[in-house]
Amino acid sequence: MLVAVEPSGDALGASLAAALRERLGPTTRFIGVGGSAMAREGIESPFNPSRMAVVGAFNAIAAWPEVRARARQTAALAAREHPDVAVLIDAWGFNLRVAARLREVDPTVPLVKYVAPQVWATRPGRARTLARRVDRLLTIHSFDAPYFEREGLPTTFVGNPALQRDFSSADPAALRQRVGLAPDSPLLLVLPGSREGEVRRLMGPFGDAAAAVVRARPDVTVAIAAAPAVAARIKALARAWARPPIVIEGDRDRLAAMRAATVALACSGTVTTELALAKCPMVVAYKLGPFTHLAARLLLRTRYITLLNVAAGHFVAPERIQGACRGDILARDVLAVLITPAAHYNQISQQSAALEIMRGGITDPIGAAADAVVEVLKAQPRASRGT
Repeated sequence: MLVAVEPSGDALGASLAAALRERLGPTTRFIGVGGSAMAREGIESPFNPSRMAVVGAFNAIAAWPEVRARARQTAALAAREHPDVAVLIDAWGFNLRVAARLREVDPTVPLVKYVAPQVWATRPGRARTLARRVDRLLTIHSFDAPYFEREGLPTTFVGNPALQRDFSSADPAALRQRVGLAPDSPLLLVLPGSREGEVRRLMGPFGDAAAAVVRARPDVTVAIAAAPAVAARIKALARAWARPPIVIEGDRDRLAAMRAATVALACSGTVTTELALAKCPMVVAYKLGPFTHLAARLLLRTRYITLLNVAAGHFVAPERIQGACRGDILARDVLAVLITPAAHYNQISQQSAALEIMRGGITDPIGAAADAVVEVLKAQPRASRGT
């Protein structure tokens, strides 16, 4: 059983299913919850999981009745099908509830959590909670393990699949030619996020920053990458910018734009790792709703929100959060990289060094995760559970 309710988890679940099928044979059967990627691997979800991908404490409270109902539905599927192992992928709130329900319907099924809650950043008590709910943790960050091992939870660092992002099909020269840019023309790439709330809160300051950059450097071209789920919203808001940007759509062009860009202004998230892999220096920003931000301030335990900075232990990339996420501040940071070649190349070098720390010597993260799941299966075969 594989359970994933977020787009990133759906991608992980699909890759993990394929890797497990290679190791366990073509007759391996999968059940669970997932999106379109997992469906292509033969995992038929009993419900559309998109509503479970909740961000923010107050949104989570509003969604709680549906979370409980869907968790019961997931457990009912397990009760009917008797899986040999259940892998709960990311999605802390939902999968914690699912773990509790699975324990009720079958206390013997091994529960594996894939991707740890970020206890290094906030709410360290989650490590103890997770240790009581699951049997094994697969973590994508090497610095996660000590928090959970202290609570007695067997933890395996399997590496971060995002670090394997393939840029081989990305052609920055072709992209520049298609949008009418010379090979040496400076390009600012704006990435305002993939969620409605992120786009709503960031497009204003990002637009102000882009305008200030262009005033200081009229030779700069601005492009904006629009994720499919929010593309229409991004296009509508971008039309109000002082100089409407080139809009980049589609995954291949987005990756090509990362490689083509001189500097990026990005919403905090997985995209920052992708930019580092593309050797593009960046300025990172984020804004929360006022009440969610207040809660976050009370809970946050780290100076950093960008994984590159967490891994390096210092600010490899500037982070401008909440009140500091202003057009003038963002523009200043962007111009510092644009104007000074030494700053540009130094940031690229530091980003690459941070990526190596994040890799931790793991060359095949999905394969390592599949091997760990197979190890769990071998340790507790189906026959020993009497099913």
